[in-house]
Amino acid sequence: MQFYDVVKSRQSIKKFKKTPIDSDKLARMINAAMMSPSWKNNTAYRFILVDEQTELDQISKSIMNKDNSASQSIIDAPMTAVVVADPDDSGEVENREYYLVDSAIAMEHFVLAATNEGYGTCWIAAVDENIIKKTLSIPQNYKVVAITPIGEIAETKEHNHKKDVRDYVFLNTWNNAYTESTEKNAF
Repeated sequence: MQFYDVVKSRQSIKKFKKTPIDSDKLARMINAAMMSPSWKNNTAYRFILVDEQTELDQISKSIMNKDNSASQSIIDAPMTAVVVADPDDSGEVENREYYLVDSAIAMEHFVLAATNEGYGTCWIAAVDENIIKKTLSIPQNYKVVAITPIGEIAETKEHNHKKDVRDYVFLNTWNNAYTESTEKNAF
C-alpha cells in the first residue's frame, strides 16, 4: 500500500475476527514503532503485546467510555498493544511532558503499520491505568499512555468525512486560512 492510501484507509475499528496476528506482519509493525523519533532518542516508551484471553478480559474492564464497544473490541481482538512510558526517561519543558509525545508518535507508527498490513486498530486512551498496571505487572514509575486492539477487520464502515482544511490550517497567522490545497493536491 502507498503511504497516502494507508492514511486514508486507517479507521477506528472495534469489530475483529479472532484470527491470530501473523508473526512476520507483527514484526514489521513493531519495527515501524521502533523507528519513531523520541526526545533526545531516549525512548521512554515500551510496548506490551497481549494475546492471552485472561489478560485481555481484564484489560477490557479498564476502558472508561459510555458504551461497551471499546471494551468488547479488546475482548474480541486476538491481540492488544499497550503503550507505557517512564516520564523520568524523557524530557519536560514548561510543564510539557514529552514521554506522551514520544509514545504517541510510536503508537501512530504502529497503528499505520498495522493498517498497511491489513489489520484494524482503535486508539484508546481513556483507561483506568491501575487495572492495566496490575494485570500486566507494570512497574509503578510507568504510565499507561494508550492501548489498541489489533486484528483482522470484521466490520464495514464508512470513513469519517474529510475536514475542510481551511478550518484547521492557517498560513503565517491565526485565522488566515490555508487555501492553496486543492483537490488536485489532495490525496
